[in-house]
Amino acid sequence: MAWTMLIISGFLEAVWATALGASDGFKKKKATVVFVVALGASMAGLAFAMTTLPTGTAYAVWVGIGTVLTVVIAAARKKERLTWSRITLLVVLIGCVVGLKAVS
Repeated sequence: MAWTMLIISGFLEAVWATALGASDGFKKKKATVVFVVALGASMAGLAFAMTTLPTGTAYAVWVGIGTVLTVVIAAARKKERLTWSRITLLVVLIGCVVGLKAVS
């Protein structure tokens, strides 16, 4: 259950990070509301997962999922370019996250 919650929280991290960028300094109400709700839910899920998972591993997995998805969302929205070097580094990051889970 903790791993499931952690993965969902990682997805929500990408949602709040994307909404934060879209909020234009909290000037856009809808994006700001999405940011606040997703941030709260993401943090609550991370906190729940940390009750049974090692803190360092849980945090690294949460950040890794959020980072990769945030970059993918930004690329899909044409806000960032995906170069081969960035793709390679994201694959390495995913490998590190999977490795941390494997040794936990």
